[in-house]
Amino acid sequence: MQDSDCVFCKIVQGGIPAFRIWETDDCLAFLDAGPLADGHTLLIPKHHCQDLRDVPIAAMGALSAALPGLASAVMRATNASGLNLLQNTGPSSGQVVPHLHFHLIPRIEGDELGYRWNAGRYEKEQAEAIRARIVHELDC
Repeated sequence: MQDSDCVFCKIVQGGIPAFRIWETDDCLAFLDAGPLADGHTLLIPKHHCQDLRDVPIAAMGALSAALPGLASAVMRATNASGLNLLQNTGPSSGQVVPHLHFHLIPRIEGDELGYRWNAGRYEKEQAEAIRARIVHELDC
């Protein structure tokens, strides 16, 4: 199923041009039109789903199966020493296009992309309370 207003669905259908890298019946990988680094690639399911919360299991399996080979190819092609795999779910996370997609962003030592992981700490009681709420909400 496609969403006629979705830019990624339009790319899948050929209505919007893209630099296609790889595709199957289920998945499409193409260069990001606004790359953070040379080789910045997007991997999407061809079936429209908004984000991780509504992706069919089979589609997620196909995407997951594609990631190792695609990541290796992007890294080799760009001589990258690392790669960030990024997936945003919801506008507050930075998701701009409401179609599930994974960013494969090649990284090299000294690049200026930056990435900060401002890790915090849980108190034991806080961790247990959050863990319990997540477990309560699980439906998988």
